[in-house]
Amino acid sequence: MEKIDVFAHVLLPNFYKRMLMLDDKLPDKMPFIQNPVLTDVEMRRKQKPVGVRQVISYVNTNPEDYMAGKMAALLVEKANEELLETVTANPDLFAGAVAMLALNNIDKSIEILENFVAANQQVLGIQLFTRHLGQSVADDTFKPIFAKCAELDIPIWLHPVFDERKPDNNIIFSWEYELTQAMLQIVQAKYFQEFPDLKIIVHHAGAMVPYFAGRIERILPADLAQNFKKFYVDTAILGNSKALELCLDYFGVDHVFFGTDAPLGILPAGASKEIIQAINDMAVPQADKDLIFSGNFDRLLRKDK
Repeated sequence: MEKIDVFAHVLLPNFYKRMLMLDDKLPDKMPFIQNPVLTDVEMRRKQKPVGVRQVISYVNTNPEDYMAGKMAALLVEKANEELLETVTANPDLFAGAVAMLALNNIDKSIEILENFVAANQQVLGIQLFTRHLGQSVADDTFKPIFAKCAELDIPIWLHPVFDERKPDNNIIFSWEYELTQAMLQIVQAKYFQEFPDLKIIVHHAGAMVPYFAGRIERILPADLAQNFKKFYVDTAILGNSKALELCLDYFGVDHVFFGTDAPLGILPAGASKEIIQAINDMAVPQADKDLIFSGNFDRLLRKDK
């Protein structure tokens, strides 16, 4: 059975060159982007896990942090075209693309949703980050993006970034906190009430949420606590079957996708093998594992079904 990895990353060559022109210190600031598999499709092909295709999105290098709105949107459009061309040219590797936006240009981002994401069968959704332009992703400034995604049935992939106000960010725990905090902010903004068809896929198995379900249920009003279960999540926690079982128990099998964060996490090409093994080792029926590996993707994300 084919497995669809819904949360894998790239840093494609032309876009990467343009970003280095804006900031030649990027590889020092974000050492993980030095992984050549992010950029080199042929190297990725040699490392391809058997029976796996990936849905790809860019690593967290966003033009909105370096350029004014008009120019940022132009660079994002070029990056999205390169992403689509890469998926189209490599169907053995890739099952779809997740587009980028420039949230310092909301009007142009809406156009990208309408004219690029909705119009292209292989573009399955958009990636948003836990913070944009120093603000929470749930800030009112960005609300039109959520509204348009709900209207057009465009899923949102939610990826963490560091909160630069904090002096002690680290790759082990900080991103998990930032994801959890963003989920809380989205819930408290009542987006799921206002946009009941909204689909948000959270990286790293929903971060801290399954482990603090008791606090969520006892501290928040019941309707808001229940809204946490409306998120979808992936399995990108580098293994750990018991943690994945807890994730499955909290969100429900229909809300869990196979995702690995490849090629990041374990060198050289990611943790696909380890995460596949962790899913197979879960004490759940095979039918549930099949849903995670590809069934939920086929049901919820494929545009050609």
